[in-house]
Amino acid sequence: MSNFVAPEVKKFVAWDYVVFAALFLVCASIGVFFAVKERKKKTSKEFLVGGKQMTCGPIAFSLTSSFMSAVTVLGTPSEVYRYGASFVLFFLSYALVIIFTAELFLPVFYRSGITSTYEYLELRFNKIVRLAATLIYILQTILYTGIVVYAPSLALNQVTGFDLWGSVVATGIVCTFYCTLGGLKAVVWTDAFQMTVMVAGFMTVLIRGTTLNGGTTKVWEDAYEGSRLNIFDFDADPLRRHTFWTIVIGGTFTWLGLYGVNQSTIQRCISCKSEKHAKLALYLNLLGLWTVLVCAVFCGLVMYSHYKSCDPWTADFISAPDQLMPYFVMDIFSSMPGVPGLFVACAFSGTLSTVAASINALATVTFEDLVKKGFPNLSEKMSTWISKGLCILYGVLCTSMAAAASLLGGVVQASLSIHGMCGGPMLGLFTLGIVFPCANWKGAIGGLLAGITLAFWAGTGSFIYPAPPAKSIPLQLSTLNCTLANSTEALTTAAPTAAPDRPLLADTWYSLSYLYFSAIGCLGCAITGLLISFVTGPSKGEDIPPVLIKPVCNLFCFWSERLKAFLWCGVQHDSQQVDFEKNLPKVIANKTGADDTFKKSINKENKRQFPGYNPEENSYTNMSRESRL
Repeated sequence: MSNFVAPEVKKFVAWDYVVFAALFLVCASIGVFFAVKERKKKTSKEFLVGGKQMTCGPIAFSLTSSFMSAVTVLGTPSEVYRYGASFVLFFLSYALVIIFTAELFLPVFYRSGITSTYEYLELRFNKIVRLAATLIYILQTILYTGIVVYAPSLALNQVTGFDLWGSVVATGIVCTFYCTLGGLKAVVWTDAFQMTVMVAGFMTVLIRGTTLNGGTTKVWEDAYEGSRLNIFDFDADPLRRHTFWTIVIGGTFTWLGLYGVNQSTIQRCISCKSEKHAKLALYLNLLGLWTVLVCAVFCGLVMYSHYKSCDPWTADFISAPDQLMPYFVMDIFSSMPGVPGLFVACAFSGTLSTVAASINALATVTFEDLVKKGFPNLSEKMSTWISKGLCILYGVLCTSMAAAASLLGGVVQASLSIHGMCGGPMLGLFTLGIVFPCANWKGAIGGLLAGITLAFWAGTGSFIYPAPPAKSIPLQLSTLNCTLANSTEALTTAAPTAAPDRPLLADTWYSLSYLYFSAIGCLGCAITGLLISFVTGPSKGEDIPPVLIKPVCNLFCFWSERLKAFLWCGVQHDSQQVDFEKNLPKVIANKTGADDTFKKSINKENKRQFPGYNPEENSYTNMSRESRL
């Protein structure tokens, strides 16, 4: 029971429902549009990867929208409100993640001509590794997607009065509808629309909130006085929840697991018409990530300025920190019907895009890694129908998982962290394959199991035994100016104290910052995988197609050709002589003064070795996997 009298905050009105419903209608319409437009193109590849003819613009919007879910829209401002603006340091993590993805992982995936990232694992290792990774991804994504649907629905329901299960079911139906009808093109263009809605919602809240609280200068002063601007904390203690190092290093590993090797990201990138467009999409997407991050952080600071002397969470006006943002919106826009509907549309834009990306990626992975393996001779028409059926199946499963998430209670946060705990070992597995030619399939399987064991051990332990308050305590929140009920005294509360009876590891291993779960899984997988590979006999580089390995040693050993060749571990990079900086294939002719016939044969051989090279764009275009290998 609250000790304070809660101010009256209005619920949704008719105009809010109109604005919110318009978002769902536009998204469904895009699916219908592409279903009609592309009805004659009935191949499964056209459906799942857009015919590999997408350009960088919509893909960039789509990538940003997919990974900025409602968890970001609702959670980041709340995080800044309670812990301060150090969250803005993620802009460094995002930059590192995009550079590694664009320069290390993407070239290998793109030139391999794959549709599912897990196809790579079979080409590099074997079917067992591919199957293990595929199953982990499917389970992880269904669980995560269910929570992405449920968490914002719950937060918005308790504050705005918006029907909980109505929003859950509507989200599932609309996403499944436009994924099934329009395939990847519908998902990408819908994401681009949803990205604009998300930024519009943030900007509306920022402008209104800043105006009500005395302008930008006043908001900044309030944040400074409330210690919300202590951003650069260089404490190296890995147990601290957020420091410069945990965010930049741990955040890079976490997001690289989500970006660099995630089917949802790579599927969009390889749908681009050339490698140059794919890289450009990633770098443009970085600008989008920065924009959403800055908007969310400033929303948190504006929210703190508004509630600095009467915190609605401490005063029990709301039941969870994630409800702060919708509560704030309903508070400041109470006299402006329709605008709260825009914010809810903003929050659900993140949810829709994440769910749609997951459904499309799950359908692709299942079709490529499981269905085609069992039924290799399917006709194109049947393949497309199966792909659409998989979209419907996963739409139902993800919506059902949202219902299961409602029973999890306090485990919701644990489930959200599963992405980091599964993504880290996956990142380690792909790094083994792409960077270390000596890694064999036994090392890959052993490393994956070791990485998942370590990450889940640390992650599960941290949820059972939370870190000591000194490591994760939120900044001070006041209820000084809240209206008292029954003459009780104003309170200023801190986070609850840790439970007694803690095991030996509780204050060390289990108290690691949650951002390090991915790093633990990745490094555990890579180190164990290399050790097992050396013990069981490393792979022979001569047997590995050079297109499957990225020779990163070239960057550090440019001064010695002999050392480079040694570190290639036998992989015949020099036989194809690819200039990885310029993507320009060079053919070595042992003869000089050759006649026209010889020149034609050399050109023919060059095209055979490097299909898809486009000299006009100085880049590779999509070709079939078989021709590349």
